[in-house]
Amino acid sequence: MRLAREVAGLRFPNPVLLASGTAGYGVELTGVADLARLGGLVTKAVSREPRAGNAAPRVAEFAGGMLNSVGLANPGVASVRERELPGLAALRLPGRILVNVVGFTREEYAEVIQRLDDLEDHDGYELNLSCPNTSAGGVEFGADPQSIAAVVGSCRAVTRRPLFAKLSPALPDIPAMARAAREAGADGVSLVNTMPGMAFDGTRPRLGNGFGGVSGPALLATGILAVRRVRERLGDLAIIGVGGIRSAADVRQYLTAGADLVAIGTAGLADPRLPERVVADLERGHG
Repeated sequence: MRLAREVAGLRFPNPVLLASGTAGYGVELTGVADLARLGGLVTKAVSREPRAGNAAPRVAEFAGGMLNSVGLANPGVASVRERELPGLAALRLPGRILVNVVGFTREEYAEVIQRLDDLEDHDGYELNLSCPNTSAGGVEFGADPQSIAAVVGSCRAVTRRPLFAKLSPALPDIPAMARAAREAGADGVSLVNTMPGMAFDGTRPRLGNGFGGVSGPALLATGILAVRRVRERLGDLAIIGVGGIRSAADVRQYLTAGADLVAIGTAGLADPRLPERVVADLERGHG
């Protein structure tokens, strides 16, 4: 299997990335994992202003994987520009770097990109469209094609770098949402984000925020189906498959469904060396 591939005009040494929120800004994994073995990584979220995030506990395991409610905690774009991205660039990784961007208005998404776009230490952006649109009563940007198009269009106006729209598996028609993103200027989509979920210890919610996002093995089949449906309907749109990947066999399922790349998240949190072992297994033709 030839692992190197070109996606959205970028050459990736292999199709295995680290998903946003599981690798920090890269430097955090120095000495813990060999990031040079991977095709790239998607950074932790970056917002216009610093965010403290949600109340603890933010993470809870359950039989199907993990619930998380981090609340997009991050140091804000000014810090990421001055410290986090230069620190990541200093690692001189061969893989590609995508910056995960969040916002609460479409203008905030574009502003974050505008404040980072003159830097040469990253290759593109992933737009987290599961954020609440404060100008529309808190409905997620990704909930309708018009909002998706508004965010993607605003971001496309300020950058020529690749844009990937990250979509929720809870959408009633993911291909339609992916089409809206493409028509507004997105180069690709990341499928899928977490699924809303909740769990209790007795009568008390296990997460400080009450509810959160489901990730891990429970998302595998959902993510694969989303990739398949978008590939069948949208042809050559670039796709990053995300959700439930724990092995080379899981990667091959996503690639068979039509993904160009994959991103490993929850499994890498539990075992930071797992993603590089997946790459090694793919190189040996396993899975």
